[in-house]
Amino acid sequence: MIPKIDSVSNTVIIEKDVESIFDWFDQHKQTFYTLGWSYLRNRQQMEELFYQSILRVHKELSRFKSQTSFETWVTSIFIHICRELAESGNVQASEESNPQRELFDALDQLKDYEKDAMVLNLIKGISQEEGAQLLKVSLEEMKELLFAGIQSLKTKMGYESHFNGCKEYHKYYIDYLERTLERPKKIDFEKHIYHCPDCQEDLAGFQSVMLMMLTLVDRMEDLKVPFDFMDNIRERITEKEKNRQQRNKKRIRNGLIFAGIFAILFGLEYFSKAFSNPYFTWTEKDQELRAFLQQDLGEILNLEAESGGVKIRIKSVIADDVQTLVFYEIEDTEENDQYVLDAYDGVFVENDYEIMNTTVYRMYYPPDLEAAVNNEEKNVYQGKISLQPLTNENATIKLNITRLHKLIREPSDQNGFVAYGGIETETGEWKFEIPVTKQPSVSYALDGETNVEGVPIRFDKLTLAPTATIFQYGINMEQREKRLDGINFNHLEINDKKVKADRFSSSYIETTYDENWIPMQTHFEPLYGEKPKELNVQFESVHFTIDEPKTIVLDTAKEYPQTFEYAGNIISIEKVELGQPSKMVISNRENRSYESLNFQVVGENEKRIMAMEMDSQGVIVDKNGAVYNMNEPISYGEIEQPRHFITVISTELHPDTPGEKVIPKRLEIYGYNAMNYLDDVVKISLQ
Repeated sequence: MIPKIDSVSNTVIIEKDVESIFDWFDQHKQTFYTLGWSYLRNRQQMEELFYQSILRVHKELSRFKSQTSFETWVTSIFIHICRELAESGNVQASEESNPQRELFDALDQLKDYEKDAMVLNLIKGISQEEGAQLLKVSLEEMKELLFAGIQSLKTKMGYESHFNGCKEYHKYYIDYLERTLERPKKIDFEKHIYHCPDCQEDLAGFQSVMLMMLTLVDRMEDLKVPFDFMDNIRERITEKEKNRQQRNKKRIRNGLIFAGIFAILFGLEYFSKAFSNPYFTWTEKDQELRAFLQQDLGEILNLEAESGGVKIRIKSVIADDVQTLVFYEIEDTEENDQYVLDAYDGVFVENDYEIMNTTVYRMYYPPDLEAAVNNEEKNVYQGKISLQPLTNENATIKLNITRLHKLIREPSDQNGFVAYGGIETETGEWKFEIPVTKQPSVSYALDGETNVEGVPIRFDKLTLAPTATIFQYGINMEQREKRLDGINFNHLEINDKKVKADRFSSSYIETTYDENWIPMQTHFEPLYGEKPKELNVQFESVHFTIDEPKTIVLDTAKEYPQTFEYAGNIISIEKVELGQPSKMVISNRENRSYESLNFQVVGENEKRIMAMEMDSQGVIVDKNGAVYNMNEPISYGEIEQPRHFITVISTELHPDTPGEKVIPKRLEIYGYNAMNYLDDVVKISLQ
């Protein structure tokens, strides 16, 4: 159900299907498009943002409480998905003009809650009280987040790094500038600031940042939703609903129950936990779970729930300060299908805000299709998902599962490699109450720095937890023209034992602000119980963003293709076709040192063309220079450190007003993205 607010009477109208939620988003698309652009700034991801938001609002509608407005509740979900997509690491460089881009880049470097507070209050225009409610913080904490966000933004924009004024008056700055400060406090503040030069200077710098934000808001008001934006999302939702209905018709819910001799025996009271745990410790087929059980880091649970002939069994849960790892088994009792869980779609914890650290992102584990246990039976799959870590030592997780994803095994090469399609889904209702005990972790402070192609890297902390080894480090951001966006490690070596890096785990850390340093962390295989004496880390590759501006004047009167040199390579503008929309094709098929370009197109009267649709072609190249055609099946897991080179970009330029013709005048290149291979091994000291 979705509460629909009647604009005339404010009467709540109840609707049941996902179509009504789509209609609500369609009515509010402009304000949410602007909000989403603050985090993503890429049309493909914006479509994914709206698509996921509509589905998640529909899924979690039963949790909506009328104490808050429906729009506020939807905004909280929308912001959460913005974070997820931004954290995925696939956000493309912004297409704004340079001042806007600089401000957006600075916003991206803020802590999550600081950025959320800034975006909600200064861009979306939500009051401090409503923003505090949405972020689940007090009003005072909301004010502190805004102050900290503006202070950090002020530093990142090149202003003085600290406020030197009187701390007791810091809390008045925002309300004073927004003219919402109560009159007695306003008079007292103005008397004080008249005699305090430090507070005068502080307030001026504070005001400069707020004015920049307001200028950005004014420019973003011109940001129009592309005319076919919601149509593409509607098609995806319609197709998803069609598949769901077909699956529901196919299933016969006759409640068949499978039971074997061991299920009966181990259900008897005289078989104590002291017997069953050692038995399953040595007979458990999942090698990873077996290792946890043998170290007494978890226990066998065997909690079961069934819906529509599909049975889910929660085998065990291993919890620590990093994550809550749930091992499960899914059995299709009616057909020979295998299903997996997706922690971000169809799986949610009913009491997560009560028992879990919801500021931590869940780790991603792809389906293990090569495991022997998942190739024995066609109707059974065993896997794991990661939930957020517990806040207390003991808790009961109320886990609700509403959607399963069908495994579609597709041969993609002669070696028998199989891929996970994950297109079809099975809906139902599986509920569990899972008792969990959190296991302790051990952390060690690190000391030392290294240098990666001119960029300083520092080493901060090593954490040994039951489910992962976490390596924390910092990247220096003082070089604005050459920014290190991410590091891939090969392995850590601790006391002559090597643990491989998890390629899906690198992320930013929310921590205290440290000027010019971005705190990061990468997860490695667990090495719990080891006391480190020697520590080495081997680098594998780094990703850079290089600022190298170049402007190309476009003259449609000249013949195409037209070529020009950029960053030591030849780029060709294959064609420019004027129309509704206008089209431009850019190619760079020669070998080069970068993967993709960051650019924008400027039209007549210096007007930036905002409605740009881009389609790209490319190739995959491995570390040894072998080239893979992306139009043919590729075994990505078997390619050594692949790089994705964009070779052709086809762009459609749409006018703000239907019927107008877009005439491109300039191609403005900001810079490019590049990946470099490394094989450096660095020895790290422990404090």
